[in-house]
Parts: sequence; structure tokens; C-alpha cells
Amino acid sequence: MSFNHKLLLTIATALCLPLGMAETATAQIRQEITLGDNWQFSRDSIHWQEVSVPHDWAIAGPFDKKWDLQYVAISQNGETEKSEKSGRSGALPWIGKGYYVRTFSVPSRYEHAILHFDGAMSEPTVYVNGHRAGYWAYGYNAFRVDVTPFIHRDGRPNTLAVSLSNEEESSRWYPGGGIYRPVTLILTGNTRLDRWKTFYQTTKVQGDKALMHLQTATDGKEKGLAIVLTLLDANGRSVATKKADISDGTADFSFSVDHPNLWSPESPYLYTARLQLFHGRKLIDERQDKIGIRTISFSKDHGFMLNGKSRKFQGVCLHHDLGPLGAAVNKAALIRQVKILKDMGCDAIRTSHNMPSTMQMEVYDSLGMMVMAESFDMWKYPKCKNGYARFFDRWADKDITNLVLNHRNHPSLVMYSIGNEIPEQWSEEGRQIAAHLQSLCHQLDPTRPVTQGMDRAEDALKSGFAQTMDIPGFNYRVQKYDTNIRQLPKGFLLGSETASTVSSRGVYKFPVTISDHNTYPDGQCSSYDTEYCSWSNLPDADFLMQEDRPYTIGQFVWTGFDYLGEPTPYDNYWPSRSSYFGICDLAGLPKDRYYLYRSVWNKRSHTLHVLPHWTWPGREGQVTPVFVYTDYPSAELFINGKSQGRRTKKAYSVAVADAKTEKPLLETKALLERYRLMWDSVRYEPGVVKVVAYDEKGNIADSTEIKTAGPAAKLMLQSDRESLRRDKNDLAYITVSLTDKDGTLCPDADDEIDVTVSGNGGFEAVCNGDATSLESFKVPHMKLFHGQLVITVHAGTATAPVVVTVKGHGLQGSISIPVK
Repeated sequence: MSFNHKLLLTIATALCLPLGMAETATAQIRQEITLGDNWQFSRDSIHWQEVSVPHDWAIAGPFDKKWDLQYVAISQNGETEKSEKSGRSGALPWIGKGYYVRTFSVPSRYEHAILHFDGAMSEPTVYVNGHRAGYWAYGYNAFRVDVTPFIHRDGRPNTLAVSLSNEEESSRWYPGGGIYRPVTLILTGNTRLDRWKTFYQTTKVQGDKALMHLQTATDGKEKGLAIVLTLLDANGRSVATKKADISDGTADFSFSVDHPNLWSPESPYLYTARLQLFHGRKLIDERQDKIGIRTISFSKDHGFMLNGKSRKFQGVCLHHDLGPLGAAVNKAALIRQVKILKDMGCDAIRTSHNMPSTMQMEVYDSLGMMVMAESFDMWKYPKCKNGYARFFDRWADKDITNLVLNHRNHPSLVMYSIGNEIPEQWSEEGRQIAAHLQSLCHQLDPTRPVTQGMDRAEDALKSGFAQTMDIPGFNYRVQKYDTNIRQLPKGFLLGSETASTVSSRGVYKFPVTISDHNTYPDGQCSSYDTEYCSWSNLPDADFLMQEDRPYTIGQFVWTGFDYLGEPTPYDNYWPSRSSYFGICDLAGLPKDRYYLYRSVWNKRSHTLHVLPHWTWPGREGQVTPVFVYTDYPSAELFINGKSQGRRTKKAYSVAVADAKTEKPLLETKALLERYRLMWDSVRYEPGVVKVVAYDEKGNIADSTEIKTAGPAAKLMLQSDRESLRRDKNDLAYITVSLTDKDGTLCPDADDEIDVTVSGNGGFEAVCNGDATSLESFKVPHMKLFHGQLVITVHAGTATAPVVVTVKGHGLQGSISIPVK
């Protein structure tokens, strides 16, 4: 259906929509209002419910294989014959139409109004007071609608409506459905500043001085304008000021900052740039941006340099869903992700395969994560029947423009990506498209390079597609790096997507084998971290190439967290409905693989992690290998006090391939022994496993123990937050573990857990990380998966605590979280 004026007014009146405003109207020259609450939502325009935005209409389920059931061959996985793919896009009800309605008022002193949508899935059409005000095709992009011609400015309510439509077979993963990112109403005078026309650049940092540059433009017809820039440090002190006249609606000038604090992942220092617009002596607009001072460069001799120092990206790829929250973006959830990743040693994120949200970029700025901001998963050639290829010719330039203008002031952003595994990479047409999109990025932002992830190296190099890119990015096939680099004049390459190792938290399969095709009747993968896909590899291969090849500039691992949809290697297995690639599971709990990456990447803290767990009733006397992930060079293993020997990491290298030979980087035990300590012949006996680690000099440096669990005796609850803010969008994640009396996890427990949230807050979601679970995330009841699950709760608006109580296995546990 399409909305019309009469229908809108009827809906608004019938539902008694409030005049929702996030801020009280005062005598301000600019007001930016988040339209979060008081939305009415419907799937059929008949039955309505009140919701808050961001909102994902599909995440509550139910899971069902009928949702977007696809019968396809996935060419990216090397498939040539079609087969049923029941969980490819998450098996949740995101397909179809949805409708959102709310009202807002505009005080008469404001002459201009813009609605900023950070993302709506998908094909949003915006109506204001019955008038079609705007449309955007791509659900992942931010867009703005000038609603000035359609609004009442006399205090009468304005009715805002948004219609959305999601087509079947339009995604290779779970996209979500709804207005899943924030909506902001921006009110100003007729002559105004524009964030998307304001661009801060770090030109040079030399000695104790940074040279900066500002380009900005105003909207409106007023003459005799001037702007004043004031740069404030983190303590609010002015460190630079500049005044400039506006000429032909623009201003373009340089300024300097003495003794700058440079932004980096290790020290994400942010300044506040306050920009004021004057007409004569009258202040007519003012806005602020958080910016960072930092330099980036890429070269054959130095690779990637941040602030003049060479480093290699230790990055991960992330899909946009937040596990049990679905696609609805949330700041607390993003912060949790970043903190988990940073403790692993991760310093960069690729927003695969779509534009990031503004909220994401703000979190990455403030916590210190470098970003590859991606755009498209396809161009003209469709990877799925109703994907973005429908829009590419008409919308690609618009989408790249919005991506760049929306995000170019974020210091965390270090490169753009214009595509992922684009089928056209073999062709001259593809090379020309790549050159065009890259040029467009350069026109809008000459300070950052452009890349994309290529999965057909020979084709991309033969066509010139790879050589066109500022940063040649290659997905997987690390054994081809040596031959690739010989054909790349730039002299460096990026692992734009790496590993795709698969595992399920807490699951261990015997015998332990290195395999690219293992599957099991239970739909799980082994956490011995020796299983991958036919087109991918184990982490150890990427570690080796990053360490041993000077021409590599880093990697982005697929993926940091499990995500909904794409359940490889169980694409044909129901009820698998989410991925196994994650270093952390869908609930955000680290898998064993997390500690393998941590042992290599985290240079600030030691790692000493033992696997598997040591509770194996029925395996007595059977071979149960023990692996240790550690940054220490050697360790000794003890089972019930008896030494199983000392292991030392072994040297292993792969000779550089000559011009005619592609030397395979074999996934062998010898490769693994460079990064892992392994005892392959240990026979299981209940008791205590102890590992003693030694430093480079042979001195005892650390130790750790794991024990066989006794009978279940406690439900332990641990929150990621010590306290919450009085904000219903502020979240705490509570990990629930079933343990014995001494706190040892019962690793195979699958008890049903009931959740009650009382006090000043509410239940938000629950997730156990099981890719085959069909239990709803939005019902406060779920089975443990290998002894654990995670509950998400939100704060209330008072100052009393929120209390979470769980019951299961005849036990009860609770935790109280202060709200301040």
C-alpha cells in the first residue's frame, strides 16, 4: 500500500499519537531531535503496536525454514548445483512490508527541517502530512529528506510515516527489517551549516604542530556571512580559533594546533570542533563535531603508516546484526563488542558488506578502532535474485556519495571499500566501474584510499581490476599472495577477508583432524580450531603470511562475532540458521579461537589458555588431545600431577613462490606447531589439568589449571557492567553459567533456564550461542548451550537497581545492577 493524507490523519487520530519530542523546545538556533519513542508499527496497516526506534521487526521470530527458503547454488562456495538453503538469511520473518507512523511538532521559529535516517530496511518511502517526501533504495545507507515544504510550523502536529519493503532472495545473510537505525529531526533557520558539507582534514603533523584544513559550505541565501571555528581539547579548553568570511556560500582555510594529541587505537583522543555561523554580529547557527588529529599513508617501502609509524591491521569483519538484538543498533552493544575485540588485540573493523551506522563510527572513534567502511556486496551482476544489482546503475553513485559525506570526519575511518567479491572482477567493464567508484570517493575525500575484497585473484589481476585499486585487497587464498604481489606495482596487498575457520563454542570432536570439509550429525563444528572451508584456511596460515611477508599490510578475519544467516558448512542442514565463523559466538562469548588470536595479537597482556574442558565421562582412557594457546614460547602439561612433557613452539616457514610456481600453504601440523602448543596423545582421566608456561629464558612465567566438573550446584551470574545509566537504551549483558560447588563450569549442561527481570529495568533478549537453536531471543526462557547463555537487560528511568533472577536445574541465582 502507499500512504495518503487521509489515511495518515485517520491513523494518527485513531492511535492518539503524541507529539513526541526528544528535547524541550527552547530559544535555540538549532535543534537536533532523536525521534526514538512513540512510533506505531504495523505489518499490515491494520494491527498496530507501539515501538521504539531503532527497531527490528523480525528478530522476535519465530524461526522457520519457510522464511526466505532459497534453492540456489552459492558460487562463492564453489557450488555448481542448486540445493535448498533453509537458513541462508537467518530463517526469521524479515521479508514483506512494514509501516511506521508517529507525529512531531515544529516551533515557528525554525524555518527549515530535515529528517536524517541512518538506515531503514529496506526501500524506505517517507511521507509527511500525507505527502511523499522522499525515498531511498538501499537499506544500509544513511539518507536525508528535506521536509520543509510539507510541515506545519504553527504547533499543529505533523504526521510522519515510513513504508518499507523487503523482497525475498535479496540478501545472502540476515538483513533485519524496519527502521533499525536512529531517525533525527534537524531544525534550523533558512541559512544554516551542514555536517555533510563540512570536512576536517589533518594535512601534516610535524614536530609539535599539526596543520589542519577545513572546508565547509552553508545552505541558504543570506549574504555577509562569517564563520568562527573553535577547537576544544578533551577538557574543554580552546586550542585553536579561526574566523573566515563566507564567499559564494563556502569557506576553505587552514589552521594549526600546537602539541596535538594524536588519535590512534591505543590513544583515541578526540577534540571538539565548534563551528559558528554569523550574519553580521548575529549568531544564526552553531554545530559541533568530534574530530581526531592523525595521519595515514600507504607505500611499498613502509606499508600502512598511522601517525608516521608502520603497523599491520589486526582486524575483523563484522556483519551489522547484534546477535539477539538483530539489526537494531545499540550503543551499549557496540561498546561491548569493541571492548571484547580490543582485549583480543584487534585494532580494526571492516563493516562487511555495507555502510556502517553513525553510532558505530562514533563508538569506534571514542574507543579506538580503525575502520574499513564497506559499501556493496554486488554491482550489476546479482549474487542473489533480488539483491542490490536491481539498483546499482541508478543508485551506486548516490550511495557512495552518502557513505563518504556521512563518515569522512571520523578519525577511525582509514579506507573505503567499494565492493566484496564482485563477480565483474574478471572484466574490463568491472575495471572501469571500479575506477569510477574509486574516483568518486577521491573527489569527495582525497585523504583516504579505496579498496575492495577480491576472491578471484588471477581474473582480477589479468583484467587490471586489482591494479586499479589504491589498496589491492584479497579474500582468502593466502597461498597466492606471492604470485599476486609480483603483478601489483604498488608493492603491497591487504588480506581483506581471511581465515573463515569454523567452530562452535564448547564443542570438541574426536579424533581431531585438520579438515576443510568436516560436518557432523548435530550441526556443530569442533572448537579444536582445525576445521575450515574448501576456499578458506586456518588462522595460522594468515599469521605466517602477515609475519613473514613484508608486503602484507594486515588482515581482516572473517568474522569477529557469529552472525545470523550464512550457516556454512551447514547451508543444507536444518535447523542451522546462523554462522560458525565467529571468533566469538552469537551471544558474544569468546570461543577458544579468541585466545589463539589473542596470543598473537595482544602485546600488552599475556595469554595462557587451555582446551578442551576436562569433563568427559565415558572417555576414560581414550585419546583426548590438549592444546594451549599462549604468547609464551613453551609450556609443560601435567595431568593429575604427572608431566605429559614440555612443548616449545617450532620454527616453520614457507618459501617464497617463484614466478611460475604457486606454493600451497598446507594446513599441516607443522604449521600449527609454530603458533600452538599441542599434546596429541593425552589420554583422558578425570582430575586436574595444569599448564606451566616458560619465558624465553626458560624461567617459569605463568600457570593455569582446569578441572573436571562435579555435580551441578550453582547458577553463577556475571554482568559486563558494574552499573547502568537511567536510559532504557543502556544495556547490561549477564552471562549465566551452571557450575559445580567450586565454580567449575558444567560444560555439557543444556538445562532450561527461566529468567525474571524486576526492579528498575526490563528483559531485552537471551542467547546461548547455539547456531541450531530455534528458541526465540525475545522470550525469557532458553536452554543452556554447553553450560552457558547470556541475558540482555535494559535500564529503567529511576535510580533503583535492576534485578535479574534465573532458575534451572532446581537452582536459583540472581544479580542486582545499580542504575545511576
